[in-house]
Amino acid sequence: MRKVLVLTLFATTAHADPAFVNDAARQGFTHIYAGGWEHFVGGGVAVLDCDDDGLPDLFAAGGENPAQLLRNRSERGGALQFDAVLTDITAVTGAWPLDIDGDGILDLAVMRAGANVLLRGQGDCAFAPAPWPFPSGDQWSTAFSATWEGDGFPTLAVGNYVDRSAPDGPFEACDVNFLYRPEGIGYGEPTILEPGFCPLSMLFSDPQRTGTAQLRLSNDRHYYVRGGSEQMWQITPDLRALTAEDGWQTHMLWGMGIASRDLDGDAMPEIMLTSMGDQRLQLNTGGAGWTDAPYATGTASQRPYTGGDGRPSTGWHAEFGDVNNDGWDDLFIAKGNVDQMPDAASHDPNNMLMGQADGTFVETGLQANLATGERSRGASVVDLNADGLLDIVVMNRRANIELNRNVTTETGNWLALDLWQAGGNVRAVGALIELQAGARTYWREITVGGGHGGGQAGPAHFGLGGTDTARARVHWPNGDVSAWRDLTLSQITTLRH
Repeated sequence: MRKVLVLTLFATTAHADPAFVNDAARQGFTHIYAGGWEHFVGGGVAVLDCDDDGLPDLFAAGGENPAQLLRNRSERGGALQFDAVLTDITAVTGAWPLDIDGDGILDLAVMRAGANVLLRGQGDCAFAPAPWPFPSGDQWSTAFSATWEGDGFPTLAVGNYVDRSAPDGPFEACDVNFLYRPEGIGYGEPTILEPGFCPLSMLFSDPQRTGTAQLRLSNDRHYYVRGGSEQMWQITPDLRALTAEDGWQTHMLWGMGIASRDLDGDAMPEIMLTSMGDQRLQLNTGGAGWTDAPYATGTASQRPYTGGDGRPSTGWHAEFGDVNNDGWDDLFIAKGNVDQMPDAASHDPNNMLMGQADGTFVETGLQANLATGERSRGASVVDLNADGLLDIVVMNRRANIELNRNVTTETGNWLALDLWQAGGNVRAVGALIELQAGARTYWREITVGGGHGGGQAGPAHFGLGGTDTARARVHWPNGDVSAWRDLTLSQITTLRH
């Protein structure tokens, strides 16, 4: 526990408990993720500013319902307001925003129970089927991540769930996963990653700061029963799954989501894994090692904290973000029964775990007005109305979307950083932000993937507590390190390579 307890060396200022108001009832639409067994999992949201007005828009998976694009019309600091644009895309399990062709306009990787789709951004929130070759097949895809190995198109990873064609499915019938490396402008047939253990989240990241990304998969143990576990793939110089000889430790859980964030200022991110039964925070110990610390940190959240249902919880999307800007990252976890599983809680409120100066987390979901009992799935922690406070979008299965506006008072200072560079990887995926504020140093890796069913592309938000000065530099994907730059608080700053 040394890595957690060392955080007590830093002073902290008391801030109010978080408070949220759900603005979904104010909208002129509903959005519900629905469907049969192929949509028990999935149900995510992609967050991107697709009309360049400084307000994040939403692309929400619908399952058997059409996906919807929700255009943000909120007033700065005011109530959340969106216009809904119905798409003709159904069977969507999730979507992730990224700039595939490097034209400065965000595209969408849309995962489906069926052929996946790459949508090319046209500007002003218009999207069209991408003209690049992309042989997706007809799998049931539930996870996605991307990284850049050069200066062209990105390398894409697609996680496939149960093989629907297997006669003995769904049990013992996990499909294989795909790795797409670019072939000029577009993609050829994918490389098969096997064995597959039904991933529900995957993330390209460089957790040990070697300069090369690895691909982590969080797998749903329910469907593989024998021999399966979490996986970490090395993608270069040779493509292979890490083993005990590499220092990789076997981790087994009913994996649903991945969240990554450096919590102790050593530049190496910790990992939060959601699952059925308990949520597992793993401390990064260097090499290929990780130390489980869910109970010591207060993040296990294995049973509902209110409502009287004592059965085990089911965690889906997890995401770090400083919702009261006190300088300590908090953790939101979307919870909900798969469908009617009798051994799991049916009333399973979402978690709002507030980070403390000693490295532990305290549950405040009930006080924050986030303890709804719907079957939550995907989510996003993002500033939707440009007031410097992180709001929370929650996707629900068979229930309306939640648009939780942050109305917390007595919050700390903040800033946000947006990275840009020339070349194919214009949004600097794989870069590492180093930010100094007061006596502390924050590190943030820019990634595409993780979560459950979706992710966001936009400025990296930092809560700073009472600190009133900050400076940052960027460790760019090609190894260059920028000069330090003094920053203005309470605004978004663009850093260019």
